[in-house]
Amino acid sequence: MREFLKEMEAKGLVEEVPQRVSTEYEAAKIAAGDDRILRFRDLDGKEAVMNLTATRRTLSHALRMPEEEIVPRLAAACFKGDVKVGGKVRMEEPDLSLLPVMKFYPGDAGRYITAGIVFARLDGVENASIHRMLVLDKRRVVARLVEGRHTHGMLMAALERGGKLPVAVAIGVHPAVTFASTTRVPPGMELPYAAELMGGGIRVARCGNGVLVPEAEIILEGFIGGERAREGPFADITGTYDDVRQEPVIEFTGMKAREDFIYASILPGGDEHKMLMGVPYEPIIYRAVSAVTKVRNVHLTRGGCGYLHAVIQVRKTTQGDGKNAILAAFAAHTSLKHVVVVDEDIDPFDIHDVEYAVATRVRGDRSVLVITGARGSSLDPCQLDDGTNVKVGVDATIAMGEEERFRRAGWS
Repeated sequence: MREFLKEMEAKGLVEEVPQRVSTEYEAAKIAAGDDRILRFRDLDGKEAVMNLTATRRTLSHALRMPEEEIVPRLAAACFKGDVKVGGKVRMEEPDLSLLPVMKFYPGDAGRYITAGIVFARLDGVENASIHRMLVLDKRRVVARLVEGRHTHGMLMAALERGGKLPVAVAIGVHPAVTFASTTRVPPGMELPYAAELMGGGIRVARCGNGVLVPEAEIILEGFIGGERAREGPFADITGTYDDVRQEPVIEFTGMKAREDFIYASILPGGDEHKMLMGVPYEPIIYRAVSAVTKVRNVHLTRGGCGYLHAVIQVRKTTQGDGKNAILAAFAAHTSLKHVVVVDEDIDPFDIHDVEYAVATRVRGDRSVLVITGARGSSLDPCQLDDGTNVKVGVDATIAMGEEERFRRAGWS
C-alpha cells in the first residue's frame, strides 16, 4: 500500500489532511465530500488513508490497466498468479484500542473496521473477503458473514467438526489485493488473482494458525468459533441501514503492526465502497452477455449504488439482442435491479449520453422488460419480506434496419 501511495502522490492524486481529525464522524465527513485519496496525518494521533480506489482513475492505476480496458481485461483473467510463501509472522498481544477505528454515522452500532481483508483457511483452501467488523473490545470483533458465501460455509464446516475457523485480518494492503478479495473467483483463488493483478506474483507469510497473509500495515490473527453477538445498525452500500443480526465473533490471539502503521478505512456507502462492490461484477456480466451478443463494455453506476444499476454497451447482430443482454445480466448478477442496454455510439460511463439513449430510442410498449417475483438484493430497501423484488430492463438500442432515422449529427 505504501508503494501505491507514493505512486499516487507523485501523480498529484493524494490530498494531505495535516490537521488533527476525530475518528468519530469527522474523518467520514471529509471522505464523503472528496473522492481523492485522503492521507490523514493525525487521525486521533495515528496516520490513516481513505478513498484509495474511490475513482476509476485510481483503480486503473492500482490494477495497471487503462480505464477503458478494465472490464474486458478483467473478464479475460485466469486467476493463475504466483503466490510465494515466505516466513512466519511474529505476533504480539492484540490490542484493537491502538487502531484509529472509526464511527462513521450517528446511527452506527459502534466503531467498525471496514477495510480489513479476512483470510480464512480450512482443508488447505484459503479464502479472502471483506467483512465489516464491529469492535467489541481489545481482542474481539463481531463480523457480518453473509450466509452462503465462502467464509460462512467454511465456518459452518469447522463448527460441525467441533473446531474453530482460523483467520487472519490484513489492514492496509495493496489495492489490488483488496480488489481481488471483493471478486467472485473459483474457491481459494483470491491470492492467485491478486498476484495476477499485481503483475504475476505476490509474497505472503504464514501466521501461527496457518493462515497466509500478504504484506500489510496491520495483521490480526485469531479464530471464529460458535460465539455470536449483536451486529448493527450499520449503513451499507445504499446509505440506508442494514438489518441488525446475531453474527459470529472473531477473537484475536495476536497482532502485528508496523511501528509507524498507516491505518486504512473504507467509508460505508462512499465512492470507494461502491467501486469495490460494483466493478468486480462488471466482468462477470461482460462474460455472461458475451454469450448472447457482442458486448463492448459494462458499467455499474455510482447513482445505482455501484451495485443495483447496470449500463451495458453492445453491438447488436440480431434483433432481440438487447433483451437477451438484459436477461443475461440479471442472471449473472442477481442483485441487479435495473439494466439499460445501449448501442456502441453511446458512452456507458456518461450518464447524460445514457439518458439521451433512453429519451430518443425507447418506446415503453416494446423496449421495457419487467420481471416480477425475482430474487433481489437484501441491501435494497424496496425488497419484499420474501426476498423478491421487481426488476426492469430497458432496451435503449436502435431497432435493426432503422439506423438511419437515429443517425446523430456530428463532424466525425
